[in-house]
Amino acid sequence: MSRAATWALVVETTQGIGQRKHTVARVLAQVEGSREAALAELERQARGYVPEHPGSPRRRRLLRTADGFLLVVEGSWQTFASRFTVGELLADSDAPPAPEPVAGRPVPPPHAPAAGPAEPAEPAFGPDEVDEDGIPVRPAWLNRPGLS
Repeated sequence: MSRAATWALVVETTQGIGQRKHTVARVLAQVEGSREAALAELERQARGYVPEHPGSPRRRRLLRTADGFLLVVEGSWQTFASRFTVGELLADSDAPPAPEPVAGRPVPPPHAPAAGPAEPAEPAFGPDEVDEDGIPVRPAWLNRPGLS
C-alpha cells in the first residue's frame, strides 16, 4: 500500500517597510492526499490571509499562478505581496520517527500531535523581578548551569 503524499502549504510574504523590506517564508499547514486537495486548501488559506502590511489596505487582488496564488495588497504608500505555493514534502528534519509496528497493537497516526511541555507549577518570575510591562528584568537563561 503506497503512502499518500504530504504537501506543504507555504506563504512567502513581505515584511518590514522601506529599506528594510524583505521576504519571509513559512509553512502554513501540511495536507495529506492529492495535489488538487492541497491546492484547494491553499486557496482557502490565501483568500482568508491578512498580511501584517499594509496597515490600511486600499486594494486587494488574489491571482492564480502556475504553482499557487499571489496576493497583491496596495496600501496608501507601498504595495506588498504574498506568494502562496504548494510543494510535496520530501524530507523534514523535525519529523517524528515512523513507529515500529508491534503485533497486536494499533499503530498511531504519523502526524499525531506531540504532548506539549507541562505547565510550570508557579510563575517563573516573582513580581519584583519583572518591569511594569511584565517583562523579566533578568533573563531566565542567565547563570544557568552549562551555559558559558
